[in-house]
Parts: sequence; structure tokens; C-alpha cells
Amino acid sequence: MINNDILRRIRFVFDYSNAKMINIFSQAKVDMSSEQIIALLKKEEEEGYQACNDTLMCQFLDGLIIQNRGLKPGSEVPEPLKQLTNNLIFKKLRVALEMREEDIIAALALADFSMTKSELGALFRNPDHKNYKPCGDQVLRNFVKGLSIKHRGK
Repeated sequence: MINNDILRRIRFVFDYSNAKMINIFSQAKVDMSSEQIIALLKKEEEEGYQACNDTLMCQFLDGLIIQNRGLKPGSEVPEPLKQLTNNLIFKKLRVALEMREEDIIAALALADFSMTKSELGALFRNPDHKNYKPCGDQVLRNFVKGLSIKHRGK
């Protein structure tokens, strides 16, 4: 999925204002202006669109984790990853929203998408593990859609 699309969808699901988005980025020590947020939220064909690279997306997700859960005692804001996969985005969203396997499966079911615990577990494994499975756009899209239905209704 395109990082900008994920940002737009997460913002919609939780009804975040520009100020809230700026605050989430600031949790990961990233200074953003309202204009930058607006540019990130525009669609590709709109004038003033700014692509959200993997580093910036990682910083947003880390900021969301810190916002919702706080930092572990004695730890600092993690260095952003230079390359994100759908698996890592999904994992960071799961951590930020403090969701268990059952919660994720329920959210996916709201979007009429079924997945077993073992299929879900394969998405969160280390890429070197023999049972690791790459997370497709469809899974991530349906997860966010399920969150939307859960938090905003149909």
C-alpha cells in the first residue's frame, strides 16, 4: 500500500486533527507543520501532494506507539527504519493499538475478510523464519477497513 493512503486512512479511523497528527509526529521527534501534514494527506493527482517515504511513515507509527503506550522505561525513541514492509506496518499498528490476535481477527471479520490465527501469526514472524508470510496489500487494507468499521461504524 502507499504510505500516504495508510496515513489518510488512520487519520480517518481515529478522526485525528492536523494538530493531533503533528503531535503524533512530535512523539518521534519529527517537526511537522500543518502545511506538511496537508501535503501528505493529499491524493497523488492533487496539486501540492507530497509522498510519504518509509522513514517518515515509520516515524509516524513510532509516534503513534509512543502516544498510545508510552516509551519503555529507560529507552529512547527508536531510529526510524529506512525500508518498511506491509508486515512491519501491520506489526507497528498492532502494537500501537494494543491489539491481540483475537482483536485483529475480529477487525478483519468486520471487513468480511477471514484469517486464521496461524495465518496471522505467519505475518508477524521474523522474515528469516520458515513459516514467515509476506503481508499483502489486501490484508492491510482490510485490517484498516475493519478498524474503520469498529471505530466509526459502517
